[in-house]
Amino acid sequence: MNVARRTLLKGAAVSGLSVAALSASGLSMASGLLRDSARPSLALVSGNEAEAAFLLGARNGQSTIQVQRTDLDAAYMQALAAQLASDQPQRIIGLVDDASATLILDLARSAGARVQWVGLHAADSKGSRHELLSADANDSCALRLGHQLSSCGAGFTLREQRQGEQRLNLDLAINAKRADAADQWAATLGHVLASAGRTDAGNAPRISNQNKPLRGHFVSFSIESGRSHNV
Repeated sequence: MNVARRTLLKGAAVSGLSVAALSASGLSMASGLLRDSARPSLALVSGNEAEAAFLLGARNGQSTIQVQRTDLDAAYMQALAAQLASDQPQRIIGLVDDASATLILDLARSAGARVQWVGLHAADSKGSRHELLSADANDSCALRLGHQLSSCGAGFTLREQRQGEQRLNLDLAINAKRADAADQWAATLGHVLASAGRTDAGNAPRISNQNKPLRGHFVSFSIESGRSHNV
C-alpha cells in the first residue's frame, strides 16, 4: 500500500481537500463514452449509514446489480484484487468509508482498471458537500446529481473537476428548500452512478430523511475493469 496515497485520500475525505489533489495522485482515469456492456454489475458498500439509501438508488438505476459489503481483512481484499484483474468486463460502483476506498482504489490501480469517477462526500446538519473527480466518460453524472438534488429541495455544495484539468468543470452552492431532503443525496448518487451512460434513466427514487440522519464522510467510485476498458 502506498502510504502517501492513503494519507491523501483520507485527508481529502476528512478535510474536504480539493479534488485537484486526487487528480494529481496517479489514478488511471477512463476516457470515451460508456457502453451498454459497461453497465454496473456490482455495488460495494461498507455498512455505513448511507448504505441503504445508496443501494435503493443503485437498484432503481440497475435492477440486476449485485451487492458486496467490503471487509478490510486480507482474504477479502485478495478476492477483490483477483476480481479486478479478471478479463471479464465489469463495472463496479460503490459508496464506502475512506479506509475501504483507499484500499479499493489502490487495488484498481494495481490491476490496471480504469477509474471513471471518485467522489468525496460529507454530510452534517448544514447539508451535504461533494468533491468530484471524473473522466470524460462520466461527464454528465455530476450535472445530473446536482440537478436532481436541486429539484428535490436539498441543500448542498458540489464541485467537479475532470481528470487532467486544473479548472473546475462545475461549482454549485444551493440553499436547502426542504428539510426532509437532506439525506436524498445518497439515493441520488447511487442512481446516477448505476445508470451512467443511459438516456432513459429518469430520476432517482425520493426518500425521506433516515431515522438516524446521514452524518460523516464517504467516498464513491465507479471502476471499469476487464478487456472492455481497453476497447
